[in-house]
Amino acid sequence: MFGRVQRSSRSCDGRWGLAGAVGSTTRMANAQRTFCSQARGDLPVSRFALHASHAPRPRFLWSVPSSNVSTATSLKPLERVRVAVDCMGGDHGPEVTLPACRAFLDSHPQADLVLVGTADGLKSAQAWQRCTLVVASDVVAMDDSIEVALRRKRDSSMRVAITQLKDREGRPASADVCVSAGNTGALMAVARNVLKTFDGIDRPAIAALLPNVRGGFTKVLDLGANVDCSAEHLLQFAVMGSALVSALDGNEDPSVGLLNIGEEAIKGSEIIKRAGELLRAAAAGGQINFRGNVEGNDIFKGTTDLVVCDGFVGNVALKTSEGLAGMLSQMIKQEFTRTPFSRLAAVVAWPVLRRFRDRMDHRRYSGGALLGLRGLVFKAHGSSDAYAFERALARAYDAARNRLLDRVHDRIRDTFAVPALAAEVAASAHAA
Repeated sequence: MFGRVQRSSRSCDGRWGLAGAVGSTTRMANAQRTFCSQARGDLPVSRFALHASHAPRPRFLWSVPSSNVSTATSLKPLERVRVAVDCMGGDHGPEVTLPACRAFLDSHPQADLVLVGTADGLKSAQAWQRCTLVVASDVVAMDDSIEVALRRKRDSSMRVAITQLKDREGRPASADVCVSAGNTGALMAVARNVLKTFDGIDRPAIAALLPNVRGGFTKVLDLGANVDCSAEHLLQFAVMGSALVSALDGNEDPSVGLLNIGEEAIKGSEIIKRAGELLRAAAAGGQINFRGNVEGNDIFKGTTDLVVCDGFVGNVALKTSEGLAGMLSQMIKQEFTRTPFSRLAAVVAWPVLRRFRDRMDHRRYSGGALLGLRGLVFKAHGSSDAYAFERALARAYDAARNRLLDRVHDRIRDTFAVPALAAEVAASAHAA
């Protein structure tokens, strides 16, 4: 069921880099004082306080220990990371995934790949260095139903790749993280079926990065895995998302915002208002750094490090932003090609236009984490080209190297171990 294994042990040189960012220590201290005052009721929660307390972050990795997080700072990065790749997933399959894997290996000498696919699909990778080839007999198509993926294609490349994250028959797991560009619904269902969720987590969530004007990224979840969410689910998303920011950015105390139609606590649906109460209770216990409600434009302002919402709202926001970015790029191109003079201006402005194009390129932000599972799974866009899939591999590598799975587990354990918060969650669930 799990495929035939071929091994290649040769190594090659390469180069690895990780871009991270954390806030200024002084301004972070001011932010914590402001937030604590708000939590006690000494200060009103206002947009001014929200913006003033969010510190700009330089572009380097640095770990800022937090008194609220006792375990995260003790987790040392992995020396080597094993990445399982579903090479058959996505719209293009091996013609995209294999070139991306080759480029990823060249730039990440501390990584090893477990390439999963059909025998024909993996032929060109047989002599690759630092690779293990695992042959699967089936492929989950992009239009396959969840039932087909779960019950009829039990030896699919997707399932076999995810299975590499599990201990089997007394043998340790073959990979630290799995990446697939396959069918999103099938990937979520198969991953949940194979790996199961952590205790205290009802539903996994998809988290991804969106660019902001500060030059960094705002992490947003859920982006489509859960259309209907309870207040308890949104609290769980905030806990898991905080661990994601901690692993990717080195920021042990990331700020969290709840996506709403206004910043006031009285706005929103009953579920959103109840979620706000649970998030404030978690913040009062020092489990998360909740800054209050945020609006859609705050995602791109970088008002908070993490934005929490249900999957319906998150997916609409994601697709809207992708459409807007594409429209803006097209409109700029139309205006610069309208007349001979505008074409001349385009030549002069080309360096600026190129930088703008690169910042708006959605491929740079490829790779969404499926959080809440007992294994680390990343989802690349089904239409990814080689560059986008390589970026998803790099993002998954960074998360695994910085122990995202352990951070999620520890944050869940520490958060729901607080008696007052556990009582709040139980009361909320009973009321629902």
